[in-house]
Amino acid sequence: MKNFINLTKNNQLFSGIEEKEIEAMLKCLNAKIKSYDKNQYIYRFGENISSVGLVLCGSVYLVKDDFLGNQTILSEAGVGQIFGETYACVPAETLEVSIITAEASEVMFLDIQRIMNVCSSTCVFHARLIRNLLSVLAEKNLNLTRKMLHMSQRTTREKLLSYLSAEAQRNCSTVFKIPFNRQQLADYLAVDRSAMSNELCKLRDDGILSFNKNCFKLNE
Repeated sequence: MKNFINLTKNNQLFSGIEEKEIEAMLKCLNAKIKSYDKNQYIYRFGENISSVGLVLCGSVYLVKDDFLGNQTILSEAGVGQIFGETYACVPAETLEVSIITAEASEVMFLDIQRIMNVCSSTCVFHARLIRNLLSVLAEKNLNLTRKMLHMSQRTTREKLLSYLSAEAQRNCSTVFKIPFNRQQLADYLAVDRSAMSNELCKLRDDGILSFNKNCFKLNE
């Protein structure tokens, strides 16, 4: 477990907690580590979960599958980010999404009940951990709001420009990389891939942007 201390100490969930305290905390939270191959399900729709997942290596997607098999990417969790915390906090609710690896990944699972309830040893860092969890939940709520803003645009072109403009602002640069390939971006924006690719080419031809795979440049 000590090999993962450096990864966890820079995580938002453990912000402000000393390295020596994190090691004790991981034991308190019954931390377990599992490895997954690419495109492997971690959790499936309809399951109940009781743990928060922390990505140590790789990345995972929260996806929504409809009855016809169409898949929409709702969000991504990369190295140092957590997932599953909302459903873990409400154990009576079953998952309305599936969680799948985007690449070979390693995940640390933390018992949510041991986070929400102060342990018998009354760890001095526990209150800080709970505050950090609330901050993570608030930030994810903001990210969901941003996604809804992109999806609320009327046309594929407007959705693309909304998302790419937001990414440029987030990176403080007109040149940036996005975490999606073409199909994943189409799923994220809930648009047809072919129509989206055609629109990207039109935006390039109009001199609005240029791109190479997942690297984009917005022209000023």
